[in-house]
Amino acid sequence: MATDLSNRPKLPAEIARRRTFAIISHPDAGKTTLTEKFLLYGGAIQMAGQVRAKGEARRTRSDFMQMEKDRGISVSASAMSFDFNGLRFNLVDTPGHSDFSEDTYRTLTAVDAAVMVIDGAKGVESQTQKLFEVCRLRDLPILTFCNKMDRESRDTFEIIDEIQEMLAIDVTPASWPIGVGSEFMGCYDLLNDRLELMDRADRNKVGESIKIKGLDDPLLAEHLPKHLLEKLLEEVEMARELLPELVPQSVLEGHMTPIWFGSAINSFGVQELMSGIGDYGPEPQIQNAEPRKIAPEETKVSGFVFKVQANMDPKHRDRVAFVRMASGHFKRGMKLTHVRTKKPMAISNPVLFLASDRELAEEAWAGDIIGIPNHGQLRIGDTLTEGELLRVTNIPSFAPELLQGVRAMDPMKSKHLEKALMQFAEEGAAKVFKPSIGSGYIVGVVGALQFEVLASRIELEYGLPVRFENSQFTSARWVNGARQDVEKFVGLNKQHIATDHDGDTVYLTRLKWDIDRVERDHPEINLTATKEMMA
Repeated sequence: MATDLSNRPKLPAEIARRRTFAIISHPDAGKTTLTEKFLLYGGAIQMAGQVRAKGEARRTRSDFMQMEKDRGISVSASAMSFDFNGLRFNLVDTPGHSDFSEDTYRTLTAVDAAVMVIDGAKGVESQTQKLFEVCRLRDLPILTFCNKMDRESRDTFEIIDEIQEMLAIDVTPASWPIGVGSEFMGCYDLLNDRLELMDRADRNKVGESIKIKGLDDPLLAEHLPKHLLEKLLEEVEMARELLPELVPQSVLEGHMTPIWFGSAINSFGVQELMSGIGDYGPEPQIQNAEPRKIAPEETKVSGFVFKVQANMDPKHRDRVAFVRMASGHFKRGMKLTHVRTKKPMAISNPVLFLASDRELAEEAWAGDIIGIPNHGQLRIGDTLTEGELLRVTNIPSFAPELLQGVRAMDPMKSKHLEKALMQFAEEGAAKVFKPSIGSGYIVGVVGALQFEVLASRIELEYGLPVRFENSQFTSARWVNGARQDVEKFVGLNKQHIATDHDGDTVYLTRLKWDIDRVERDHPEINLTATKEMMA
């Protein structure tokens, strides 16, 4: 992802000041709280909506679905743009819950870096590890924030060791915590030789920063109790001997991660992390595409859809396609070619996001994320360009791991149900299969919680109560091969065949034996668990 910067042309200033990144973590590591504080420091909101506050106040700005507000979890990725220190940050908050990981995987195709949030007490958890692997596949630069240091947490060296061992990446401390739990006072900023003290009284207040001349400055003793100062001096000396120095190029190549310590809920350490994203995070990068790659400095505009969100405004039944700008300087009203259909599309009302608030985007540059309201023309994987037929690649769609039949409680409403299901399929929220024999639809998802989300959204957004029921099938595979081979295979296996919402042929399986049988009896047919979402 990060290219060798020496032979790249210098980016135009507007593009060079963009930092587009996602936040990844295990559920409950404090990711949504951190997002809130980013918005607070970016001046985008005046008061952070506490994730755990009561009633209406509990709604955080980045969770806009009714279910997210009810449960206090993030189930869909949301995008936000704001300015900080002369830079334009485009931040994508992703669902931490593993049942929604496909949304997260696709989101990671649209960013240039990731901020990994880990819990100081729990360290690297399973979902963090999975998401990290996706970042590794794409060589995404990663910056790490160790959160919740104001609670009882593990030894700092132990946390760093665990990241190095479990994720096989070099870790270099950008700050060092002073005390833990109830004794946590703040951090020593190793990059700028500053003492950062936390204010426990006001959660929305920026910590106090005290300039000092290195660790032997007598000022330190005035601010820190003796036992914590001694521990700090000893640990920093060890860290400087044992841990690697920060090498910006290694960070950009994805081999090294700087780690900041702090407490997002107390607004502490967040500003240092944001400055770190500005200093060490990458500028907009080259995008993989066919028949050639797209460089951000190209003057012709191009962008690709990595997410579709339906009914962000239930009153309008709208669908918004989230588009990552890959090159050029986009202006509102431009006509772009929709590469899949080869038709021109006038983009007259693009929006910039601030969580659930939107404003009209008069312009956007490579690296920005804009929303294009549409009525189903745009799908995940679509590319928009100024004429050249380029197609951005590597946007995956995964075979679902759970399949269930779905019925409308009112049999007269089956047409409405079909419309709702097709919309969720285009949004990427579920796979919808139409079996070639029998009526009805089979819905496939990655995690069980998605069935609940779908049922509640179909009822809320369409006024249509539905029932999910067990299906005889357990998994689905896309069928690939020469056209006549596929047609022959379909004819012989009608009871297993379905089509997805794109009309592609799918083989539904009951047991692993079904897949083995196809591999044995039909070597000319290839069954795949992923499909590239492409125009």
